[in-house]
Amino acid sequence: MNKTVSVVMAAAALSACGGTDVAPLPTLDGKPAMVVAHRGASGYIPEETVEAYARAIELGADAIEPDVISTKDGVLIARHDPNLAYSTDVAQHPEFAARKRTLSVDGEVQEGWFASDFTLAEIKTLGGISTDAERPQQFNGKYKIATIQEIVDMIKKSGRSITIYPETKNPTFHRQQGVPLEDKLLALLSSAGWSDASAPVFIQSFEPGSLKYMRGKGSRLKMVQLIDADDVDLKTGALTYAAPYDKPYDWAQAGDKRKFSDMVTAAGLAEIKTYADGIGPWKRYIVSVKGELDASGKVKDVNGDGKVNEADTTTMAPTTLVADAHKAGLFVHPYTFRNEKRRLAGNYKGDPVQEYKQFFAIGIDGLFSDFADTALAARTEYLKEAGR
Repeated sequence: MNKTVSVVMAAAALSACGGTDVAPLPTLDGKPAMVVAHRGASGYIPEETVEAYARAIELGADAIEPDVISTKDGVLIARHDPNLAYSTDVAQHPEFAARKRTLSVDGEVQEGWFASDFTLAEIKTLGGISTDAERPQQFNGKYKIATIQEIVDMIKKSGRSITIYPETKNPTFHRQQGVPLEDKLLALLSSAGWSDASAPVFIQSFEPGSLKYMRGKGSRLKMVQLIDADDVDLKTGALTYAAPYDKPYDWAQAGDKRKFSDMVTAAGLAEIKTYADGIGPWKRYIVSVKGELDASGKVKDVNGDGKVNEADTTTMAPTTLVADAHKAGLFVHPYTFRNEKRRLAGNYKGDPVQEYKQFFAIGIDGLFSDFADTALAARTEYLKEAGR
């Protein structure tokens, strides 16, 4: 066989097997990471409203995430907090003034108006408001809170494949209020035709007990253990743990001494694998940040804007969490990615695309973003640079 024929045959063989010049993506399944619209298009429109989810679908998100809480009459709605004071205009409704009360939510005493004291009809009279002062305020009060059923219906009518990624929010609290979430959520999803591992559904929770309960009910839907922390010590880059962000509330109720940090150990990941398919860690478990200290030991205001925040930090070397989780057979979907400069480490130079690309290169399998369009653009750029 002459040299020319050998080269041609080798090239043909390389082509037939898909080529070996492009390295596989570092995700668990080798596919591009999924972009989840966190609370809908919450960077642009008041979160978890009908319009926020419609906008997220228009932006092209692979998945949309509703937090799941319950009304007094047992209807599942999309809201991050049981306390409506945080993200609705309930305080502007004099007809509900008498509903204001003080209640303990996951051990934290809060004053406000709580969804479990309102019927769905009453909640539908409220408008969502932006929870970030840097984001558009002109839509406050104009858009209504979405039900989980409405979100399912929107997905069904979208004409494309979109995953729903609900979170059972404060599940112990909801059981204490007499409106448990899990059975209603599973029934709603089953009615949509989604009941097995192949369904376009991921169910997430910070409380292992909620996920284990649904597994115990025979659900084969994909389950995700969320992993939180309180903050980052900008002097050292170490994560800090303070209640109620130190451990799952069901662990606190049971007197379990472990913290969320125990979930990212080899033993913790192995335990999660017994009841879940993946983890959703705060992104600082993967890449933390650290500030520069002045002569007095305080973190410097590097950019001179009078505030010390993540814009005054630089990223630290990535941890091994993604590789460790993949080794345990778990996918990794970190949260939450945002565009505001105060939320971006200084070495990203105010460009959120640089943060996304770093995490894609580490091998995350998906992520939660308030700005799904930015995440999608960053993924496209990353894949192009990776020869995809």
